[in-house]
Amino acid sequence: QPHNAFLLSPLSTSNQLFSTMSMNNVLLAQLMRDMQDPEMMAEAQKMMNDPAFQAHMKQMMASNGFQQAMKQTQDSMKDPEKVKEMEEKAQKAIAEGNKTLDDMEKKKKESGDAIDDADKKEEASKKEEEDAKKAAAEEEIEDIPDIAAINLN
Repeated sequence: QPHNAFLLSPLSTSNQLFSTMSMNNVLLAQLMRDMQDPEMMAEAQKMMNDPAFQAHMKQMMASNGFQQAMKQTQDSMKDPEKVKEMEEKAQKAIAEGNKTLDDMEKKKKESGDAIDDADKKEEASKKEEEDAKKAAAEEEIEDIPDIAAINLN
């Protein structure tokens, strides 16, 4: 029996798998959004023109794992049913990823709005405090007698 330092229960393994799949959907959806952004695409073009990046890609493409994955993909693309299945799977993953991204953006906006509201309340409170101090200072000034106008004779 092999000794494993990290034993995972089937439930935690399935949760990790779901979490990984969900994150992959989010990354795929974000990639699709980024591909619509001209600025992001210009940066990608710069990266692809970098000789170090090109050398890395050439090395990766020469690996056995990459070659096998490409062959599997090419074989799958020959079968119209598999193509349809892959397209549907990709569309579903993108839709799920977009929903997660939208939810994340909504939560971020809501928390940002809550922070903005708190900041506005704090600013209003500070302004009220400053106004009260100014009013008190003006009141004090009015209470001080005009010494020059006092006739001591």
